[in-house]
Amino acid sequence: MKFLDQAKIFVQSGDGGAGCVSFRREKYIEFGGPNGGDGAKGGSVWVEAVPNLNTLIDFRYQQHFKAPRGGAGQGSDKSGRKGEDIVIKVPVGTEILADDQETVIVDMIEPGQKYLLAKGGDGGRGNAQFKSSTNQAPRYAEPGWPGVEMWVWLRLKVIADVGLIGMPNAGKSTFLSVVSKARPKIADYPFTTLHPNLGVAWVDNFEMVIADIPGLIEGAHEGVGLGDRFLKHVERCSAFLHLIDATQEDVAKAYKDIRRELELYDAVLMNKPEVVVLNKCDALDEKEIAAKKKALEKASGKKVFVMSAIAKQGIFDCLIEVNQYITRERKRQEDDDETVTETITETIPESRSWSPLD
Repeated sequence: MKFLDQAKIFVQSGDGGAGCVSFRREKYIEFGGPNGGDGAKGGSVWVEAVPNLNTLIDFRYQQHFKAPRGGAGQGSDKSGRKGEDIVIKVPVGTEILADDQETVIVDMIEPGQKYLLAKGGDGGRGNAQFKSSTNQAPRYAEPGWPGVEMWVWLRLKVIADVGLIGMPNAGKSTFLSVVSKARPKIADYPFTTLHPNLGVAWVDNFEMVIADIPGLIEGAHEGVGLGDRFLKHVERCSAFLHLIDATQEDVAKAYKDIRRELELYDAVLMNKPEVVVLNKCDALDEKEIAAKKKALEKASGKKVFVMSAIAKQGIFDCLIEVNQYITRERKRQEDDDETVTETITETIPESRSWSPLD
């Protein structure tokens, strides 16, 4: 299945049905009065996040979603038939933005989450609703209210615990294929990875979802290389696993270039926990490894792990380290959820029984 993480669609809710102008006509009933029914409400457009989707490719073949209009009212006080709602199913992690691509309408981050994107128009009232003591035979009925129409952008951001970042050909895809059952394309040339890949790794009976995004180069935030198109996929990650190719000359510059691109794209990314890894160390001797590790530690100010993904050396230590950050973040989120629940519970007044003595 081809990966597509951005799409533009047109949505339109149904117009409300018109009210009816009608009068009762029966034998032996001289003044039947008005009996025009009300028009029905038009169909609404909903968006639902479903867990079994991981791409927006379906929206390449269908860009227009229009809900049916409500039925018109009829005589004998018969209301029209309500227009059916339509539900647009999107992957979990999809942002819905206005046509300006900046205003976020809703962020679909929970499986089963539903959002009313375009409300259907209300139906018009029939002439029976306008009967009064001064106007016993109204010949007027309301037209239905129009629905809502708009262009919106769908932008998918994968939801993962760990984001693999680094220069092209740093060994990110190889690492993902070793620690999980994911099988991304692997080759010895830059930009082998053209779309994000997800894999699930297990560490000490804890599950972590790892996202491998296409490699970044200098100027990526301005669209150089594959640009910043895929940087949004690491915004939701709890921690970064930063892989540096040990076979290149200046490992410190490679590290600083990636960090600069993250900062220029979104300064919030700089505050995320990061585990720095010197990869492909099986191609170097111990003296070269020690020198490049020292240079990288000086540039990053962090502990540097030595690893060879293809030789499966040092992998477990990296996973243990990054799992600490993920576990800490999960615990923080659980504590926040408990705090919100307790606050809601406290605001609900206790029920008390009523008695005649009160």
